[in-house]
Amino acid sequence: MSVIHHPRVAWDTARTLVGAVPDDERFRSIAGELERLLGGGVAQSLRETRDRLRSAPDDGRDLIEAGVWRVRIEDALRSHPDAVEPLRRLTTHAQSRSSSS
Repeated sequence: MSVIHHPRVAWDTARTLVGAVPDDERFRSIAGELERLLGGGVAQSLRETRDRLRSAPDDGRDLIEAGVWRVRIEDALRSHPDAVEPLRRLTTHAQSRSSSS
């Protein structure tokens, strides 16, 4: 059995989410999985992140949003540790899809 580093999974997932904002289909897919894994309470925050990044795409806000989501995801993993493996798979799958496109 391998050890999964929760902070790393949170960071990778946050970066993947923020990186998906320009692509509606990809963003909806990743956001939908996050809602399923972390609860519907994140839906509004996901929309707000998307809107903020689309309104100012080149001002460095992507790093700020990724940092905010890293903390949110890491906090969520404390109460939903069973979500770590599905999040890791989601991130791996999303990254492989984006590099093959």
